[in-house]
Order: sequence, then C-alpha cells, then structure tokens
Amino acid sequence: MNEPKISVGIQYEKSIKFELHGNFRIKGSPELLSGICKAKVINNKLELIQNDTSIQFENEILLVPSNHISEHFTLRDVLIGVKFHWERKEKQSFRGWLKLLRIGNKIHAINIVPLEEYLTSVISSEMSAKGTIQLLKAHAIISRSWVMAQIVKAKKIKKEHLEYETEEKNDDEIVRWYDREDHEYFDVCADDHCQRYQGITKIYTDISKIAVNETRGLVLMSGDEICDARFSKSCGGISESFENVWEPKHFSYLVPVVDYKYEPENYTIDFSKERNARKWILSAPPAFCNTTDKQILSQVLIDFDQETTDFYRWKVEYTQAALAELIKEKSGIDFGEILDFIPMQRGASARLIKLKVIGTKKTMVIGKELEIRKLLSKSHLYSSAIVFDKMDEVNGVPQKFVLHGAGWGHGVGLCQIGAALMSESGFFFDEILSHYYKNTTLKKNY
Repeated sequence: MNEPKISVGIQYEKSIKFELHGNFRIKGSPELLSGICKAKVINNKLELIQNDTSIQFENEILLVPSNHISEHFTLRDVLIGVKFHWERKEKQSFRGWLKLLRIGNKIHAINIVPLEEYLTSVISSEMSAKGTIQLLKAHAIISRSWVMAQIVKAKKIKKEHLEYETEEKNDDEIVRWYDREDHEYFDVCADDHCQRYQGITKIYTDISKIAVNETRGLVLMSGDEICDARFSKSCGGISESFENVWEPKHFSYLVPVVDYKYEPENYTIDFSKERNARKWILSAPPAFCNTTDKQILSQVLIDFDQETTDFYRWKVEYTQAALAELIKEKSGIDFGEILDFIPMQRGASARLIKLKVIGTKKTMVIGKELEIRKLLSKSHLYSSAIVFDKMDEVNGVPQKFVLHGAGWGHGVGLCQIGAALMSESGFFFDEILSHYYKNTTLKKNY
C-alpha cells in the first residue's frame, strides 16, 4: 500500500480570501496563478478573482502547486475551536493542493495533502511540537490510525448506503452524539471535531518530523481492523467507553482504563452509585493526568490551551436566572426555573451519559456527554463528569447551582496529559499505547 493522500476541510464561508505563495496552476489549465486571490459565489457559479480578472467555474476549482515543498498557500480568517471556549480566527498556511468546492451559496476550502505531512502538522497542532519523542511517536500512531479508520468507515457507509444515525428523540428524551455526520465532501475537518490540523503554521520543531518519520505507516490494529484511536486532553483519572460517547458500538480497545499504575485506594469506582461518583469528582485521586507540572503540561497545552488552568478538577457556578436562560438558549426549550438535575446514567469515568433536567415548566432527559456539555455552558463544559450542588433555595427553587467537574474532553482512548507524564517518566511509545488501548497490536501499513 502506498501513502494515501487525504482531503481536509479547512473553511466553509460565502467568500474565501487566500494567498498563493509561488506558482499554482488551475487543474486542467496551463495558466499559473500567484499572489492574493478571492473566491465567492455569484449567480450560482464559483468565481475566482485576482486583481481585475475573474474566472467562473461551475462548482469546483483545484489549485495545484508547481513545487510541493517550496510553495504553499495561506487562508485568512480560519475559524478554530468552533463553539468551544477558545474559538477564534487565525491566518493559516498549508502545503499541498487547494480545492475550492461550491455547495449552494457557500464555498468549502479543502486541503489535499499526503497523510504523513498531515500528521506532522496534527501532532504539532493537537499538542506542542516541543513534546518528548516518545509522546509524539505515540500521538503520530494514534492520529494516523484514527484518520485511516475514518476513511474506511466513510467508504463503508457510502458503499452500503448506510443510514448513519446520530440522534434518538421523543417528547421526554433527547440523546445526540457528534461524530462524522457532516463530512460528506472531505475525509476529515481541521478542527477539534476531528483532529486539529493547522498546516505548516504549527510545525515548529524537527522533533515532530522525526516522530512521524520514525513511525511512518505504523497503525494500531485490533484483529484485522485499523483502530479508531480516540484521544482527549484529560480523562480525569479513568478513561471512558466509546459507546457511552458516540454510536452504540463496542470496541474492545476503547474501554475504561484506570490512568495510573494501580487502581486508586479508598475509592469505589462503580459510578452507577451516585455517592461513589460524588466522592471521586470532589477529590483528586492520583493519576498520570493529575499533574500541575508546567513543563509537562506545556507539551500538551499549546498557546490558547494554556488559557485553561483547571482541567483535572474544576468548578463552575451559575445563578438561577443565568442557568435557566442558558439552558433555554442552548436547547430551544423553556424549562422555566431549574429545580434539579438528576443523573440517570454515568459511564465508567463518572461522565454523565444521560441527565434529567427538572424545571417548573418542563422535565426532560438529555444525552450523550457532549450534548450535556453544550447545554450547561455557553461553549462546552470541560467534561460531563460533573456533580451538582443546589444553593440558597427560596420556596423550593434553588437560586444558585455549583457544578464540580473532572477531566477535559470526552475521555475516550489516550489521555494526552497522562501520556505526557508517562513519557516524562520513562515509558516508551508502545508502552503508552498498550496502557490506553487494550488488546491492540502495531502494524506497518505502508
């Protein structure tokens, strides 16, 4: 098998400004372009504009660099951290082909790039390129495995005409999960929804290139299948099962893992009993990801991630008015005043899978974990491993809620902060992988 090329969705806007650094040709034409350009939709046509010249296309433009190494393109106002607390726009540069695809009155900017080059950027975008070689090797392997598994999955869905459901809903319950439902026109997106990919903008050090080169083609396998190797920032002490976060499908390698050398003492980790979940979340048991070492954290938390200081254990407070308005805004449902939150189902990491929201006007069960996080924050709560304290009740109505939480992210698979501490403690990349992904083997795919 040869190294594949993948297509990465970068932007989706009504108009896209970009700059071609070097000579790019429009595929199917000998004409060369360079410099500042703009693409927009006019009269259901895709129009490419440079200075006073414009060219119209039906739906697609493919811009190919004359030299893949020395030439690149820059996209302006790329939105990153979409709907997360660090959402912002950046200017980003990329190697490879630039595909502009009109869908209705908007344009997808898609980067077509060799997989190994994509990975060099991913491990520098998801984490710091200043990480240890063992950490970056481990991440290169899981990022390669994940994207290849997504391509296989997408082909299967398309070939077998499968209906990919992401919602279960009735009058009393809404259960949603967010995975691949909106990537019809490219393999993966460039943001946290898939894997952070910020092109050559984030390739800072040679060590990221070494990590990718020395693991070239290596993937995690479960039997004959490439592993859908998920990861998050901080599991909070125990990782979560795949089926509790996404579709109801069990993977033997995405199962709960205690993120330490041994099971925590003086804790019962059966979180179906709420008292056990409360004790776990309100304390800070030892774990690889329970660290405040700035040198270790800097390997995982790049620039804007370092704006987050509490991730292993954290607290959020809301007034009644603020929380009721927030839930109404995020759900589109008027619950009235919020009376209580009742955990209906927790996963192995203490993350809430289903939560009953009780209001004076409406009671409803919400799930899965990301839907709960979206409901209870203007962006996203760090995780759904939360317990609730009601405060200052007046006529049975709490005037304040305090949310205590554990971890950052969905918690499935590799815990990035835990893996960083393991690598600093002398663990090799294969030992890190075998800790977080049980029942797997490594295989060189190309």
